[in-house]
Amino acid sequence: MAYLIGSDIGTSGTKTVLFDEAGRTVASSLIEYPLYQPKNGWAEQEPTDWWNAVCGTIKDVITKAGVDKNDVKGVGLSGQMHGLVMLDENDKVIRPSIIWCDQRTGEAAAELTELIGAEKLLEITANPALTGFTAAKIMWVKKNEPANFDRIKKIMLPKDYIRYMLTGEFATEVSDASGMQLMNVAERKWSDYVIDKIGLDKSQLGKMYESCEVTGKVTPAAAEKTGLAVGTIVVGGAGDQAACAVGNSIVKEGVISATIGTSGVVFAHTDKMLMDPKGRVHTLCHAVPGAWHIMGVTQGAGLSFKWFRDNFFTAEKLTAEELGENPNKIIDKIAATVPAGSNRLIYLPYLMGERTPHLDPDARGVFFGLSALHTKADMVRSVLEGVTYSLRDCLEIIRGLGVNPDFVYASGGGGSSPLWQQMMADVFGIRIALGSSKEGGALGVAILAGVGAGIYSDVVSACDALIYETKSISPVAETVETYNKAYPIYTNLYKSLKDDFKALSKL
Repeated sequence: MAYLIGSDIGTSGTKTVLFDEAGRTVASSLIEYPLYQPKNGWAEQEPTDWWNAVCGTIKDVITKAGVDKNDVKGVGLSGQMHGLVMLDENDKVIRPSIIWCDQRTGEAAAELTELIGAEKLLEITANPALTGFTAAKIMWVKKNEPANFDRIKKIMLPKDYIRYMLTGEFATEVSDASGMQLMNVAERKWSDYVIDKIGLDKSQLGKMYESCEVTGKVTPAAAEKTGLAVGTIVVGGAGDQAACAVGNSIVKEGVISATIGTSGVVFAHTDKMLMDPKGRVHTLCHAVPGAWHIMGVTQGAGLSFKWFRDNFFTAEKLTAEELGENPNKIIDKIAATVPAGSNRLIYLPYLMGERTPHLDPDARGVFFGLSALHTKADMVRSVLEGVTYSLRDCLEIIRGLGVNPDFVYASGGGGSSPLWQQMMADVFGIRIALGSSKEGGALGVAILAGVGAGIYSDVVSACDALIYETKSISPVAETVETYNKAYPIYTNLYKSLKDDFKALSKL
């Protein structure tokens, strides 16, 4: 029996899953690590935490399953996108990684737009200058930490740092790299023009691959730390959202998914490159060779729920731990006691600024309509609804680009909540489907590894063979009507508060 490994280097932790060649989960392991916020709006992590977690989880799944390491035919890496990892000439990490949700780079993004020109930047990179993307982070370091900038020998994304540690190969792949804003996305290669303008040398960026191509093999040093066999192949892998899309079979024209992880993402596959002229959604290369995807992102999706849970449901969390239950399920039951619309309470999920549709790093979270009537049950339901409204913002823009699906796949941690699934069906006004695998990104990159190893002929046929729909949730007409009345109020709130958010950021 052949086995494949998918490692997903996420924001809260790394999850590694061992699959058999039929796509069945054999063993899984998770190791968590901290996120550091030195200042309001900043977000950093230590790359060595990722590496230790990858080593620990890979060794754990091989041990748990009791498989021969030589039967593991390939490794795929998924990772949080946009994070800036810089190495010096001695391959030492220069500073903690500035990760995807960091919002310190507002001025740097504006400078990038001025440096290259808004239209030229959109033409080349398919996206406007964004605070979350890697290019603005590089420019921030150049201006604010020039000594660190001068030490840069290699620039990597989080999962590509893990690749380097596993294989010694300095490489990346198209889906993750197109979120750096250093690529010509249409041509699927680095942009000499943008790189030169920023003041980099192309030698500081890794070799570019398609996501299912073999990028290197496990070294003896990495084999000792992970338990893998020396020479095990490592494929390009994918950014977390493209990986999750492959793991949910979002690999054909017009198929859409909605993922609720730390961030929230609405993701649409497209065989031709489509761009929003206002830059409200991202156009990036897909992990399927020769394809692209459109992606709307809300920064504080599962993050909003986690923030509220950890600050206001501590007693329930303790009770759940004592009972051996998942605290999220208990909180879901509490939220379900409140009617749709949360008794006229609306939440804006902008805890870390916002991308789609506002591109505003200064936006912040809001409870609107709060009264003495409301309890924390109302508030937590309004958090779930506010996140779902933000996903509808993404979906409406994608529909406006001509992508009109018959249903939406739900995935991610939040996507496994029955309450949130029904809420998405009702807020979107469309059927929600669940796929056969719960492993999302880990399965996606394991499939890519299987293609690289020759176990599967291509990505699409592998997804057709391994992934199928298991459940369908239809919208409830009465609840759809309730949410259709509340949604315009939600969308107007940002317009009303935009200037106030800006003023607040300057206090």
